[in-house]
Amino acid sequence: MSGESRESLKVSVPIVDAWMQHPVGLMLADPMFDSLRAWSHGRLPRGELPLESTVRAMDDAGVGRGLLCAWWGPGGPLISNDEVAKAVARYPDRFAGVASVDLSAPMRAVRELRRCVQDLGFKGLRVVPWLWNLPPDDRRYYPLYAECVDLGIPFCTQVGHAGTLRPSEPGRPIPYLDHVAVDFPELDIVGGHIGYPWTTEMIALATKYKNVYIDTSAYKATRYPAELVTYMRGHGRHKVLFGSNHPAWPAAECLQGLEQLSLDDEALTAFLHRNAERVFALDANS
Repeated sequence: MSGESRESLKVSVPIVDAWMQHPVGLMLADPMFDSLRAWSHGRLPRGELPLESTVRAMDDAGVGRGLLCAWWGPGGPLISNDEVAKAVARYPDRFAGVASVDLSAPMRAVRELRRCVQDLGFKGLRVVPWLWNLPPDDRRYYPLYAECVDLGIPFCTQVGHAGTLRPSEPGRPIPYLDHVAVDFPELDIVGGHIGYPWTTEMIALATKYKNVYIDTSAYKATRYPAELVTYMRGHGRHKVLFGSNHPAWPAAECLQGLEQLSLDDEALTAFLHRNAERVFALDANS
């Protein structure tokens, strides 16, 4: 957030970004992301940038810690877990890793997830359903959910329409994520990208299940649906996490207009860092 924007909040609040990428050349070169470049008005780079550029963007926004995620699709890793681990090793006080794995090989995926958490210290698993055209209640996810529970980490996913030119149906919260929440009550689930145009469905799940959360990645605060803002002000204040989807949506831009949401101090603090610290088991002092 710019200095002016932070001052307008009249409160000094640490910020945790629940959804970030530092994209590498393989991901940036994939033509499926061309449509995202249009959505992001050119903020998604075409060439690889130094890791320091992502840290500077965090500094500009006042983000202290970012959940930096790997990407794995049917063609293999687009951002590998080891690339994320190297970034975390360089800036351990700024980043925490979120793994991604190969859904097509469930047991190999379970072993890779175990390696990421136990050996690399990762804090979660993220699978993007539109990449696979498989909703999260597909049988191939289920061994991973059981492993997430055993490892004590959340499962993170994308809900709502796909920004790429891929089918959006796998991102619909009900019935797909609803089935997962029923089957795995011990699994913390974070639905990123708000869930639009099914935001009300996502709020319903987060209200119904104590283990379901929402992150606001890919949306500016000024574009949050009214029903989400009402939820954040009231009984959902402990269920919504701030996320940006850097670099396509930088955190500084996502946070602009945050003061217009009229969140009280408790709701603001929960949204910007406490909810993420709890869900991802982050050190609140890091």
